[in-house]
Amino acid sequence: MAELIPQAKSIQSVYTWYSENKLFVNRRYQRKLVWTLEEKQKLIESILKKYPIPAILIAELDDSRETYEIIDGLQRLHSIMSFIENGFCTEDKKYFDIQYFTTAKSRADEGSFVANTKGKSFLSQKEVSVILDYNLAFSVMRNATETEVNDVFDRINTYGRRLSEQERRQAGVQNDFSNMVIKIASILRGDQTDTDILTLQQMPSISIDLQKKNMKQGYTVQADNVFWVKQGILRSTDLRDSMDEHCIADIAACIVGKRMIERSKDTLDKIYKQASNESERILDELKLYGSKRFTEEFQYCVNEIIRICNKGKSEKLRDIVFGNKSRNAFPSMFAIIMIALHELIFKESKEITDYSGIRKAIFNLAKRIGTTRTATKPEERRKNVDLVKVLIGGFFTEKENKPQIYDNPSITDLESMLTRSESELPNYELKQGVLSLSHQRNVDNQLIVQVIQTICAIANNGPDKTGKIIIGVTDKKADADRIKELDNIECRQIGKWFVAGVNREAKVLGISEQEYFSKWKNAIKNSDLSPSLRDSVLSHLGFPSWDGLGVILINILPQKELSYVGDEVYWRKGDGTELANNAKQIAMLAKRF
Repeated sequence: MAELIPQAKSIQSVYTWYSENKLFVNRRYQRKLVWTLEEKQKLIESILKKYPIPAILIAELDDSRETYEIIDGLQRLHSIMSFIENGFCTEDKKYFDIQYFTTAKSRADEGSFVANTKGKSFLSQKEVSVILDYNLAFSVMRNATETEVNDVFDRINTYGRRLSEQERRQAGVQNDFSNMVIKIASILRGDQTDTDILTLQQMPSISIDLQKKNMKQGYTVQADNVFWVKQGILRSTDLRDSMDEHCIADIAACIVGKRMIERSKDTLDKIYKQASNESERILDELKLYGSKRFTEEFQYCVNEIIRICNKGKSEKLRDIVFGNKSRNAFPSMFAIIMIALHELIFKESKEITDYSGIRKAIFNLAKRIGTTRTATKPEERRKNVDLVKVLIGGFFTEKENKPQIYDNPSITDLESMLTRSESELPNYELKQGVLSLSHQRNVDNQLIVQVIQTICAIANNGPDKTGKIIIGVTDKKADADRIKELDNIECRQIGKWFVAGVNREAKVLGISEQEYFSKWKNAIKNSDLSPSLRDSVLSHLGFPSWDGLGVILINILPQKELSYVGDEVYWRKGDGTELANNAKQIAMLAKRF
């Protein structure tokens, strides 16, 4: 049985917890960072005025390292830590002065965060002391089981005013269906992580930044670059409220459950209510269907929609289905399109032969599909799905074998990798290609050497680290424009990245795409990389088509010992690769293993 221990802790002490990664968040049921700047500023103002703020609930983790899981108070804790690290200012434009807090200053000097110092106003030393000495009220759960933690989280958040409907459903619910919905959502947002348990420091990397100036928080996931917002299916604020998970849950329940459900709040509430008849029905059907299978099928259908929208002149799905530059979100209509595609591809084993034809067929679909009040009823949704299937069915062909559903990786996989690369610089490297962008188009042999060295460096990040090198991507708009001029290729933009692909280089070299891939494979095979690392990389070398552009994907899996290129050791310093040129550096790297 869990026991609850009240405890007061100064902000200065809590910052030490934070800096030592002793505060954890379970993303299976916890929200993203969603507080607005105004809410954060009001919290800091309350602390400066020495007003009381609500107690923070944490659970002591059973690992004897004084570590805790945050159950209630995530937004408050991160806001305070972010303010100390100059993430935002007070309402009167004053920043926390780290000169008066040596722990934070040391972290800034080490590069853990960027101190906002130039041309800024700061709190006085006295005000800094008020913040650091302020005692936060904690309630610490000890000896709590996972079930008890989930139950407490569920009860707290059932009546939390800030939760959206979908967040309220997910609160404290962990089953195959809810976990599958979260996984699909994270794939499409590009905020996948290797583990569900994150430190408080890592939360910005999975949280969503809106483009409006007064709502930007410096988080990694840019709403406008996420599939749902990019295609106009949802508004960016909908994404913050987890409407993407709502959409996925609705579509999944229809497909996995083998019949249309009513598109309503009450219906989804029943599916998420533990032990309800509808919840048990969906869970039983999912066991037979397989969550991995559905996840891959959903992702495949999304990729097909992206291909339809990118055929010819790239256009938003919203503009296609409304026939104009509409501003309306259309999650209900998107669900109809997705279910129709899924049935044609997987239920009827067909494949698309004419993407342009489908695009024309669904042009101005909003005027042909039922959108009355009754359109949310199961029978009306069924009629709309059948109508869409009739409209687009002629652009599919029968396939004898079931379609290969995983594009290794898919378009959304690559988008996720590129998003993660911005927050995980030591683990990623991206190159536009092996040919120069001059008129001579010379092969840059030095680049191949650098890639080999970078493989070694990423492998030396540690025994639990993975990494990727992607060839065919640039972050320079000038390069993308030059590639268009030289190769007549329109780069696909994903955030700050431009995907040019490498098929264009094969064409310039006068060789097949497979021969181009073999050149990279042979370069790695004949390199002086440590044998175990070299063989691992060769076994996981990929050449996904990615919308016909083609990229070389070099996967670096965790290694058990230090890796070399010949007698040399390389390591990653931020987003750069460096030679370990003295015994001290090599010893430091060896300690990682």
